[in-house]
Amino acid sequence: MKHIKILLLVIVATFFSFSCEKDGGDSALVLEAGAVANFTKDANADQIFDLTKVLNGTPLNMSFNASVSQGLPASADIIATYATLAGPVYNSTLFSNVTLPGDFSLSTNDIYAAFTELNNIDDFQLGDVLTISTRFTMPDGRVLSLLNNDGTDNTGTTLSNSKLVTIKISYPVSCPTMLEGNYISTVISSNLPIAGNFRSPQPVTITQPAAGTYNLSDGTADIFGPDFPIGLEFTDVCGVITVTEKSLSFPGQVDFAQGPGTNLDPDTGIITLDLTYTATSCCGLAGIQFTLELKPN
Repeated sequence: MKHIKILLLVIVATFFSFSCEKDGGDSALVLEAGAVANFTKDANADQIFDLTKVLNGTPLNMSFNASVSQGLPASADIIATYATLAGPVYNSTLFSNVTLPGDFSLSTNDIYAAFTELNNIDDFQLGDVLTISTRFTMPDGRVLSLLNNDGTDNTGTTLSNSKLVTIKISYPVSCPTMLEGNYISTVISSNLPIAGNFRSPQPVTITQPAAGTYNLSDGTADIFGPDFPIGLEFTDVCGVITVTEKSLSFPGQVDFAQGPGTNLDPDTGIITLDLTYTATSCCGLAGIQFTLELKPN
């Protein structure tokens, strides 16, 4: 298999605005006529809607600070949406007529009290998202909500993408994972002879570019020979491993199908990846099956 050749790919609003409901219509308001919120999560509190804690009966602690970064509103409310993976989106006012800046905190019971649609732990599902923002009432009576009922931003894109202020914060319903580190990768089975086709065992690294998403430095067990690693991406959601089909280095040319043997052993931290190259993979790879065992160093 070392003679396989790869065909390499050639890799190849100055103003902020708000949308305000008024008399059944929308009117654009320049920034100076409105108000902008800024949120900061407490670094020592929960950064996600930790489903593991909820299932174990441990109270959540989602603490944050909210302030007015620009504008002079007459009053402010802290509002939220709870967007379910299934589709429905629920709305609530968490804190009414608050003084900003201020520190706020939410527990599991606070979420139950805020959303009538959420009554027990079975109502919290992986992939749901709690989003928090503000609703301002201006001195002239205008009401400016920075969050639409569907959880999207009710502002111009420049403000939504601004790195100077954070107009909303989100708590995805997930489980904390910490799989990044150094591993030894061993091919424990294959429909090819392991000797002569794979480098096994070999050292690999796992990094976490985003929460719950991981990059494996080489998902091929060196099938293309020395110094030609091809990265693989996978996600971990509460111990459920899902491999991304397209490889990181050569998507569309080197792609993976995940088999039923893929799993994470919560006691040992060993990750098992049951992989088969897809039918569209290049260079004679299609149909080759192999199972990687990743053991943390």
